[in-house]
Amino acid sequence: MDIPITTAALVLLTAAMILLRIFWLRVSPRLRFSLICASIVMIILHVLFEVTKWSTTSDLLNVLVTWLAIAGYELLVLFFSRLSPRWLTIPSAAILLIPLFASSILLPLVPLFQSGSPKKVPIDNHFFYEVRPWGNTGGGNTGADVLIYYRPPFAPFLRRRLQTIPFNNQECNANAAFAIPLPATKNFLGRCPHWPTQPPGTFDKVLPLR
Repeated sequence: MDIPITTAALVLLTAAMILLRIFWLRVSPRLRFSLICASIVMIILHVLFEVTKWSTTSDLLNVLVTWLAIAGYELLVLFFSRLSPRWLTIPSAAILLIPLFASSILLPLVPLFQSGSPKKVPIDNHFFYEVRPWGNTGGGNTGADVLIYYRPPFAPFLRRRLQTIPFNNQECNANAAFAIPLPATKNFLGRCPHWPTQPPGTFDKVLPLR
C-alpha cells in the first residue's frame, strides 16, 4: 500500500499550513477571506459526500475533494490557534491535528497516488458495480468489495453507493467476484467463484439495495 507516501504528503501539507499560519498577517485580507470560505465549503462538501453516499463518478476528483477537505480542516484549526488565549488554543490545535494521521483518515487519501481505477461494470437501469481489492497487512488477510452504485440519468457524472458486498480470499477468488440483479426484486446477488483448489461452485451473498 502507499501509506508511507500518503503520510509524507500529509506531513508536507501540514507543514505548508503551519507556514501559512506564521505568515497569515502578510496575506491580503481578500485572500484570507477566500481561503476560509473555500475551506468551509470543501469540508461541508466532503461531509455531504460521506453522509449521503453520493460522489462523482471520477475517483480522482473524489479523492481530491477529500484532500482539499483535509487542507481546509487544517487551515481552520491553525486559524483557531491564532486566537486568544494562545496557551489554550495552540495546544488544542495540536491535539485536533493528531487524529489526521490515523489509518481511518489516511486510507481514503491513498488513491491519489495509485494508478488506474476499478473498472465500472454496468448492470441494469443505471446501476453499475466496481470490484475494489483490499488487504489487512497486519493480519495478512486479503479480499475484495463489490460496490454497487446508482447513476441518475439526469446527472450521469454523479453516483450513489447503494451496497457493499465483501468477499474474502479465504472463501473464494474475491478479485473475480461480480454482481447481478435478481429479477422482480430489489436485491442484488454478489457471486464469487471458488478457487481451483476448492470444489466447483461459487460463494454467493444476497443483499438488498439500501
